[in-house]
Amino acid sequence: MASLNSTSIKIHEHCHVPPPPTLTHSSLPLTLFDLFWLRFHPVERIFYYSFPSPNTDSSFFFQKLVPTLKTSLSLTLQHFLPLAGNIVWPSDSETPFVQYNPGDDGVSLVIAESDLDLKHVLENSPNDAALSHSFVPHLESSDSLASVISLQVTLFPNSGFSIGISTHHAVLDGKSSTMFIKAWASLCQQDQEPTCLVPELVPFFNREVIKDQPSLHIFSETLSKLFPNDRTLKILPFQPKLEDSVRATFNLTREDLEKIKKRVLSKWDKVVIDEEESNLYPKPNTLSTFVLTCSYVSVCTAKAIQGVENNRNKFALAFTVDCRNRLLEPPIPTNYFGNCVWGHLVDTKPTDYTEEDGVVIVAKNIYNKIKMISDNGVVEGAKNIVTRFKSLSSEGVDIMSIAGSTRFGVYGIDFGLGKPNKVEITSVDRSLTFGIADSKDGNGGVEVGLVLNKNVMKIFHTLFHAGLCID
Repeated sequence: MASLNSTSIKIHEHCHVPPPPTLTHSSLPLTLFDLFWLRFHPVERIFYYSFPSPNTDSSFFFQKLVPTLKTSLSLTLQHFLPLAGNIVWPSDSETPFVQYNPGDDGVSLVIAESDLDLKHVLENSPNDAALSHSFVPHLESSDSLASVISLQVTLFPNSGFSIGISTHHAVLDGKSSTMFIKAWASLCQQDQEPTCLVPELVPFFNREVIKDQPSLHIFSETLSKLFPNDRTLKILPFQPKLEDSVRATFNLTREDLEKIKKRVLSKWDKVVIDEEESNLYPKPNTLSTFVLTCSYVSVCTAKAIQGVENNRNKFALAFTVDCRNRLLEPPIPTNYFGNCVWGHLVDTKPTDYTEEDGVVIVAKNIYNKIKMISDNGVVEGAKNIVTRFKSLSSEGVDIMSIAGSTRFGVYGIDFGLGKPNKVEITSVDRSLTFGIADSKDGNGGVEVGLVLNKNVMKIFHTLFHAGLCID
């Protein structure tokens, strides 16, 4: 297992990449969806790529690849102008907003080099949790100003490179972040200007579709509980949990998911989760990849933690719902750029995750929650979400959460040298979070990344694989 001490990072350049110089000053308001995440930790993701030829030398990286990445980044920013600016909160403004000043602003870009063997980084076996932090950049924030994104391109000599991105969650969610990366990759492959984006990658910034939504007024009360009389933009210190922790990636194939689904559905009517609600929805004919993945991984995680620490036996699961184009009136466009997600807690008992039929119990509860959201709207339960989180925390309940989505298509992002060998959500190490993505082979499986105490990870590994061997 590699550690951070076994590698070093050399910084070759730290620059700011602006959009083309013809653009004018602009600003973008933050919605209630955005403000919820105002002081949340940065979302960090790394894309790892191998060079097409194993004999590619460093001159290709510095003389060809880096200039191409810089040029295409600048051209991309003309379509995503707020990303080149900063979050500001002037004294005469009730709420913060994003502001871009031409000639002054741009995206922070670090060009670095690692002495680590890329093959080791690409392994799915556990690595020191701190290792990945060498390849993601810092995102600046202070009381009065916060950067929107920062980027780092790291060379692994003779083998490949990585692109690390840190994003401010108050400006963009996972779908928006992925849209930007896809647009950058698309323009990186275009040989000459003018550069065009396919329609689904053209961002929609019009906040009017959200601002006057009557159903969202309840979020104002939630925000007042989170940030009472607090005008600072400084990101709260969510420190990564790195001591004695390891990072690993696990795969669920289509066959694995089918096996879990059959097992859950076979016990669906035998396992009663609540006398009053058990018959709210009839037994489904199938279950989504999301339900199957989250129930299986959360139960394996809970049981692994309890296997090391007997006193940690209470758990809860939270997830976010994408509200675009389906849950609000009028519908929000699928290419809306910003935050358009809202969090929900699964209605499970804290001890459900360590029960013998925990996967069935949790799967039923996730399924019921999704059905209730579909029937009642995205704000279902929004008024009490903060109170519930605080109550669970005070009761010693470990709250698990989910980052990423299998719908983002991260393994299709090609900057001209082929698709990524690995994509990682580094920031899952700041809480008990697991990241999910579409499988690299494109065959309908799921890739799951998580960071756990090294002893917990050993038990998780055993439980995860043993459960897939049961017919």
